[in-house]
Amino acid sequence: MSQLSRVVVGLSGGVDSAVTAYLLKQQGHEVVGIFMKNWEDDDDSEYCSSNIDFVDAAAVADVLGIEIEHVNFAADYKDRVFSEFLREYEAGRTPNPDILCNAEIKFKSFLDHAMRLGAEKIATGHYARVRLNAQTGRHELLKGLDPSKDQSYFLHRLNQAQLSKTLFPVGELHKTEVRRMALELGLPNAKKKDSTGICFIGERPFRDFLNRYISKEPGPIKDPSGRTIGQHVGLSFYTLGQRQGLGIGGIKAQGAQRGGGAHTPWFVARKDMEKNTLWVVQGHDHPWLQSPSLQATDLSWCAGSTPPAGRYAAKTRYRQADAPCDLLNIEMPQGQAGMALHFSEHQWAVTPGQSAVLYDGEVCLGGGVIHAAPTLAMA
Repeated sequence: MSQLSRVVVGLSGGVDSAVTAYLLKQQGHEVVGIFMKNWEDDDDSEYCSSNIDFVDAAAVADVLGIEIEHVNFAADYKDRVFSEFLREYEAGRTPNPDILCNAEIKFKSFLDHAMRLGAEKIATGHYARVRLNAQTGRHELLKGLDPSKDQSYFLHRLNQAQLSKTLFPVGELHKTEVRRMALELGLPNAKKKDSTGICFIGERPFRDFLNRYISKEPGPIKDPSGRTIGQHVGLSFYTLGQRQGLGIGGIKAQGAQRGGGAHTPWFVARKDMEKNTLWVVQGHDHPWLQSPSLQATDLSWCAGSTPPAGRYAAKTRYRQADAPCDLLNIEMPQGQAGMALHFSEHQWAVTPGQSAVLYDGEVCLGGGVIHAAPTLAMA
């Protein structure tokens, strides 16, 4: 790529994308900023920071001397990300909309828009890296060099066409370096707090948000002995491994299930959609929360082809240490391609709807959506 190439940067208003734009400009590229508006249902509320973020992004563009365009992808987002998010929750699963947003909006709608502007590449502030493998001729998605900020998990659905057009400059840096650089440059958002949570929910209470879109059907909360110990507000509002907000903190377990005494916390262990029953257990290490294996479908591989069966590592949730596992390629009951992962150590609260992402060292191979995860109690 020539030094005079045009690169369109997704400026979010945060420090990572700001430093991304600076680094690319320093390398000699013609840099154009785009601010993506992906949600507008309540962008005037206290929880939606879209307007503030655009002001910050525009201030950064002004300091760096680059153009910025405000682009509205809200219709695409609602159709291709949010509707899928609701479908999954209504089915009792726990989806990861940020993964879908990357695949469908940031590296599809945004990429297409950038290409129409004459860009040769796009760039974002993700902590990941892209490398062209000289032997295979394929682009590889690599972990970011800062292990505490690596975001390859969220990017595992990117394909060869997307990876070939994408730059992740801050993936080569640690977060502390990015902050230091922003301060030295006098960027207006150098000390801005990192955003957390799902983009369209922001900092608002999650259950309050879901209440607006999903109907509630209360039902019993039961312990492993079958005893009803409370009432849930609707199965869609709970996820496996959840500890807070169950409303049963003072309930004591019976007999052998006591597992550490009356003050041992309760965790969501199973959701029976058919009987509208929430099953809970006491103790973090309860067998109902431990899975030796999982099955996943809706597979997506960065290389465009399925990796051979063998020994790899996987994450079943973000910010989890790589877990050694064996991959088996299987066919799911619906005739879809699937994968089975068998772990060296039991995995905690493996959750249908979340993504299982496969790694070969620092290379992110891709992954799939968790379909089932038998627990020790089922073995």
